[in-house]
Amino acid sequence: MDADALNRGPESPATLATSIYERLKADILSARLEPGRKLQLRFLMEQYDAGQTPLREALNRLTTEDLVIGKEQRGFFVKPISLGEMGELTKTRCWVESLALRESLANSTPAWEEALLVAHHRLERAPRSLNPERFESNPEWERLHRAFHAQLIGGCGSRPLIGFCEQLADRLHRYRSLSSRKAFRVRNVAQEHADILKAVLDHDSDEAIRLLQRHYEQTADFIRADLESSGAGTATPPA
Repeated sequence: MDADALNRGPESPATLATSIYERLKADILSARLEPGRKLQLRFLMEQYDAGQTPLREALNRLTTEDLVIGKEQRGFFVKPISLGEMGELTKTRCWVESLALRESLANSTPAWEEALLVAHHRLERAPRSLNPERFESNPEWERLHRAFHAQLIGGCGSRPLIGFCEQLADRLHRYRSLSSRKAFRVRNVAQEHADILKAVLDHDSDEAIRLLQRHYEQTADFIRADLESSGAGTATPPA
C-alpha cells in the first residue's frame, strides 16, 4: 500500500460526508444530474462509492441549500428549474452584489486592485470553450470566472454578505450550465468583464454597478430565451 495512504488512514465519517456532498453538488450545478431527476440511493451508492449514511447527510445538506427536494415516502429529487426562480435569483444577486461591490470600492486598496487585475488577466487568457468550433465547457475558465467575480466583491468587509453572494452564484450556475451553448457564439463576455474592470479601476461606482447588473441580466435573458424555446422553463417540482 502507498506510504502516504497509510499515513493518512481512512477518511473520517465527517470528511467522507463532506466529500460526497461536494461531488454531488458539483454534479447538480453542472447539470450532470439533471433537474427533476430522482436521486435513487442505490444509484448514488454505486456512482459515488458511498454508503447510505454519508449520502443521506449530503442530500439533507443540499436540501437546506435548495438544490435538492426531499419528498416524504418518495425520496430525494434534484430541484427542477423554473424561469420564476431564475428571475428572483438574478434580481437578488444584482441587489446584494451591487452593495458588496460598492463597499469593495469604498474600501479599495492598491493590493485589492492588483489582485483584481491578476484575476482578470488569468480569466482573459483562458479559453471559454475547450473546442473552438462547438461549445465544450472549460472547467478552468469556470474556476477563473468565479474567482474574478469573487474578487470584485471580496473587499466589502462582510463575510456573511460574501457567503450569501456565493450561494446565489451557485444556484444560478446551474441555469448557466443548461444554457451556455446558446450564448457562446453571440455574446462577448470577455468585453463585458473588461468594461466592468475599467469602471472599477476608474473608481466609478455607479458605472461599475450598472455594468455588473447588466452582465447578470444579459445572462438571464439568454437563459430565459433558451429555456422558453425548449420548454424546459416550465418544469414543476415532483408532487
